[in-house]
Amino acid sequence: MAWYEILIGVILVIASVLLVIIVLMQQSRQAGLSGAIAGGSESFFGKNKGRTVDAKLAKITKILSVFFFIFSILATFFIAFMVEKN
Repeated sequence: MAWYEILIGVILVIASVLLVIIVLMQQSRQAGLSGAIAGGSESFFGKNKGRTVDAKLAKITKILSVFFFIFSILATFFIAFMVEKN
């Protein structure tokens, strides 16, 4: 196993663990009927909707998942072509 394969594997493992942690930190969107009655819709029209912790976590999740997906595809092609040359 070459050094670049180990490096790619470590980066993918770190990204996947971070992605799992960030997804688990987010609150569930299923408030049910009690959330609708108790004023769960107030946060939708609030001034600071984009500045809440949940909104930031959602943005980080999107960015990290796109990075993970693209890096996985690029790593697959990179390792496939490097193995083919050797």
